[in-house]
Amino acid sequence: MQSPIDLVSQSLKIAPSLGELKRDYSSAPAVLHKGHFISVKWKGDAGQININGTYYKLVQCHWHTPSEHTFNGSSYALELHMVHISSDKKKAVIGIVYKYGRPDAFLTRLSPYIKSLGEKEEEIEIKNVNPGMVKFGSRKYYRYIGSLTTPPCTEGVIWTIVKKVRTVSREQVRALKEKVEDGFEKNARPIQPLNGRAVWLFRP
Repeated sequence: MQSPIDLVSQSLKIAPSLGELKRDYSSAPAVLHKGHFISVKWKGDAGQININGTYYKLVQCHWHTPSEHTFNGSSYALELHMVHISSDKKKAVIGIVYKYGRPDAFLTRLSPYIKSLGEKEEEIEIKNVNPGMVKFGSRKYYRYIGSLTTPPCTEGVIWTIVKKVRTVSREQVRALKEKVEDGFEKNARPIQPLNGRAVWLFRP
């Protein structure tokens, strides 16, 4: 039950009963961190999502280049993961994939901080980061049970992948690649076997 996976149209199960993703985000202080990937870790309460009546608090987000999940075998320029944790330590991750095009507003907001990251591993405090700036652009999403895509690759993660492919500029992707630790410019885990798991598609 590992992630990421290839989301194949013909094997999806349509599931209107999943309901729209309930998001309730707010601005909070955060730390921009440089490592194997660039991440934003919220220090305050940045809000939460609600899945099946369980609340998952947003703790951090980070970017992978190229995308980790693929759509019908197609890979994209970038993937954002928004990591949420429930009170009993269960994880729910929202994934958004990006192709080259217009700049992404959330990365535009963070751009000055990303550029000022140093050569060695470094953290920069940001007074307020609003995760509500992350645009989904569609209420449709894929849902499956998988794992974290970085060690220890823990399973039992509820994945929500936004169906719409968003856009990001080449300059924004280049900035992320330039600032990760050397050797991690491509930090996407390869596609994992589905092993009979169900993948659902919610569409209103």
